Amino acid sequence: MSQPAAIPLWRQLAAAASVVRGVRAGESATPAIARVSPELRAAAQALSFHALRQLGRAEALRRQLARRPPPPDVDALLCTALALCWQESDAPYEPFTLVDQAVEAAKRSPATAAQSGFLNACLRRFLREREALVASTDADPVALWNHPRWWIDRLRQDHPQHWEAILAANNTAAPMTLRVNVRRTSREQLLKQWADAGIEATPIGEDGLVLARPRPVQDVPGFAGGLVSVQDAAAQLAAPLLLDGLEPEPGKRLRLLDACAAPGGKTGHLLERADAELTALDMDPQRCERVRETLQRHGLHAEVLAADAADVRSWWDGRLFDGVLLDAPCTASGIVRRHPDVRWLRRPADIAVLAAQQRRLLDALWPLVRPGGRLLYCTCSVFREEGQHRVEAFVAHNTAAFLRPGPGHLLPHTGVGGQAVRDNLAGDHDGFFYAALDRRAPAAPLR
Repeated sequence: MSQPAAIPLWRQLAAAASVVRGVRAGESATPAIARVSPELRAAAQALSFHALRQLGRAEALRRQLARRPPPPDVDALLCTALALCWQESDAPYEPFTLVDQAVEAAKRSPATAAQSGFLNACLRRFLREREALVASTDADPVALWNHPRWWIDRLRQDHPQHWEAILAANNTAAPMTLRVNVRRTSREQLLKQWADAGIEATPIGEDGLVLARPRPVQDVPGFAGGLVSVQDAAAQLAAPLLLDGLEPEPGKRLRLLDACAAPGGKTGHLLERADAELTALDMDPQRCERVRETLQRHGLHAEVLAADAADVRSWWDGRLFDGVLLDAPCTASGIVRRHPDVRWLRRPADIAVLAAQQRRLLDALWPLVRPGGRLLYCTCSVFREEGQHRVEAFVAHNTAAFLRPGPGHLLPHTGVGGQAVRDNLAGDHDGFFYAALDRRAPAAPLR
């Protein structure tokens, strides 16, 4: 991990520890990182994400080193250092360097200076007794898998054959995957241009490219001009699953709804693939601006409204849709590789709360699909309560809904080794769930 030489490591560790502390207090990593000084943000994200992927082990080790948890600032710095250095082969810096700089960070902050001796003693003991201390935590499933115990149990219940592979994939960093705007260029043209510029990428899915080495999005040739967007390969399935075989009524344009649209990646993909009249909704006006910015970069247009999709009367003009994309709010349990804080922020009760929101949205939007039209329900979740079980319950109570053959639950996958999962893509992708529901036309009256 290369960082600017002018920024000492102790500052980077202090910034990363502030993010870890925020997550442990129930805050998303995104605003915690945003509060970090601009010159430290990249380092804070890289180091804190590494630490969050190893936080279960770090907390187990801290319990071995200290009977009582220290104050939150000290505990966050201690756990961050342990998470970064416990596995030497995966450490971003030499463990002795990490320990030395973590102690320096403690000395430099008024919130931790008084406890710098305690932190030093814990970390030096860890370096001396590393093998025994790690072995003493191996029997703890939270330390072994770096997920909350309830999450592990839920995956074992939902995916008895693949739960270990899901957890292992979650603890890896996701690659940078892009979607080619097929209205403006082709994947083959981009691959050639990038190869000439020394950028290596591998095709995935119908329109996707996976970069061999991630880079700032502004440095990706074609991004600023709308030739590519950042979008995981699993998320790129939404547009084709909704559009394939979907036809407008005679003499009309295809009429589409993206019900939970922000930040606009799937909205753009739909418009890249279809000449359609599209309405995009999101409850948050600021997130609606992100949708507009995304579409503007691609030279695309949609009606973007700030509204609760389930409150149909507040936004619907009474005209039925040919296709509805419902990317429903969920636990985000399928995208933990990209958002490692999610596993530590969610609680078991969240699943039932989110499932109720998903049910409310399905019930509200289904009547807006014309006979012969389609609703695509999806979530970035691997929990069956938010996927398979939700759709099974819906179909059981809606005789006009026909469930098309489709992927169902896609499981997070690194694309390297491991046991193949039915319906997964061939390469690296996040976890997702898809169900395409066609609305049967009413039977003709008997004569």
